[in-house]
Amino acid sequence: MVMLAPPAPDIQEDFDPMRTTRVLALGASLLVLLGACTAGGGSRTPSPTATETPPEPTVSAAPATPGPAISTTLVLGGPPECPQRPFCLKGLEQVYGLRFAEFKPLDAGGPITVEALKSGQVQVGLLFTSDPAIATNGFVLLQDDKQLQLADNLIPVVRTAVLDASPEIGGLLNGIVAKLSQAELTNLNKSVTVDAVDPADAAKTWLTANGFLPGPGGSGKAKVVVGSTNFYEQEIVGELFAQTLAANGYQVERKFQLGNREIVFPALESGQIDILAEYAATALEFVNAGAGEASTDPAATAAKLRERIAPKGLTALNPAEATDQNGFVVTAEMAAKYGLVSISDLAKPAP
Repeated sequence: MVMLAPPAPDIQEDFDPMRTTRVLALGASLLVLLGACTAGGGSRTPSPTATETPPEPTVSAAPATPGPAISTTLVLGGPPECPQRPFCLKGLEQVYGLRFAEFKPLDAGGPITVEALKSGQVQVGLLFTSDPAIATNGFVLLQDDKQLQLADNLIPVVRTAVLDASPEIGGLLNGIVAKLSQAELTNLNKSVTVDAVDPADAAKTWLTANGFLPGPGGSGKAKVVVGSTNFYEQEIVGELFAQTLAANGYQVERKFQLGNREIVFPALESGQIDILAEYAATALEFVNAGAGEASTDPAATAAKLRERIAPKGLTALNPAEATDQNGFVVTAEMAAKYGLVSISDLAKPAP
């Protein structure tokens, strides 16, 4: 979560009572002189006669009281843990000052959230920024103009003991993430979520196109367990890791769709799984209990993540160019109705 610096104090001009007295005295003198000049017959603006009625003073209308913020009329949908997460509702409240009419627990940026947006059950939904459903459904991704989200670049997290025993694994996984651009990640997601391609098949096609398959083959190397949370993208990237390792002679077991980080990170620490595709900033803020150490710099965030997870027997490899961050979306109709472009627009008074 971005920790915003407090606003600079207002700068006010020094108040000089002597200067004020001098100005008032000068004004009084000018009024005396003007009265002397206009009393004679040479005055161009005669005083009103007894029969003339002075004009009524103009009364300015009182400024309209701003209405409630747009957000207070809308329902926000997101994963059940959203209210406690610094990059979700908690961050929207603290960084943007937003309050919503209601929070509706849905899934983690998945099809339930998409359908809730389309049906109008929620008006603002959390989807991930590389989710092809945004373009497919014509949703509007609101700009994160106050930088709530940080450097959530994809990054492999691996048990240190596994890398110590098989250093080659680090090179293989780093080779994959080096070619995983934002466009490549979005296309992989589209092939699975829109084109209904099985994640294993989508991964195989990508790995073949990028020269990782068929691989040198072989057998007899160490057993490794690749895990994932219940987010489909991590399963796709997990398949990239698993198939590449298998093609290089490793015995690979998959444990996908295990649950959220509260389940998966203990599984890593205990050795139930060995490899996990993670997101640098979110993983860092999870393991440091929201200490605010992540930044918008992928390299710096990855380095701090390595530092924090080292005592847990884990390490992080190189971050990919591809990033998948929390994004807040509305329908095109909702954006047009309220003129929504950025998240800050949700704080404007409702029309």
